[in-house]
Amino acid sequence: MLEAEGVDYVFLPAVEEMYAAGAETIVDVGPITERLEGAHRPGHFRGVATVVLKLFNILMPTRAYFGRKDAQQIVVIRRMVRDLDVDVEIVAVDTVREPDGLALSSRNAYLSPTERQAALCLSSALNLAREMWTRGTRDADYIRRRMLDIIAEEELAKPDYVSIAHPETLEEVERIQGPALVSMAVRIGRTRLIDNVTLGE
Repeated sequence: MLEAEGVDYVFLPAVEEMYAAGAETIVDVGPITERLEGAHRPGHFRGVATVVLKLFNILMPTRAYFGRKDAQQIVVIRRMVRDLDVDVEIVAVDTVREPDGLALSSRNAYLSPTERQAALCLSSALNLAREMWTRGTRDADYIRRRMLDIIAEEELAKPDYVSIAHPETLEEVERIQGPALVSMAVRIGRTRLIDNVTLGE
């Protein structure tokens, strides 16, 4: 598959190659790793930042591409690159969606047909947020409540969080006065899905 796309080289290291015995150094990018996903998955972004920095040091790429669906991951990596003067350009790639709006994810394979239909509440809530913002609504709490109403209509959906935050600090905003990251994590049955949209880009 990679050859068909014109890929020349693949780096596929073993665990032992990436994590030497006795290694203790980790990369902690600070408070932005403790919000949103970080609040529900403590320590997750320390692991992400550490392995990504190791990959950057090994491969020394000119550019690195990350999907927008993992919006917080991009924020964390961009902050790490800036703070540590890593010479790489971080390129955000648009989320790929099914025709009905569901964001592509390996986790979608765990959804039953009924759950797959229920999962559309994520993109429906994001579309509502975009429509409200386009019509001039700037009250972030009101938009959040309306999004939660959409999710609540689906009995299989249990939200972990719905956030409207500053796109760089990830701090929640009360009023949208510039670009804002609207993101969510929702459990559909046993499957946890994330999705987001940035308003005002």
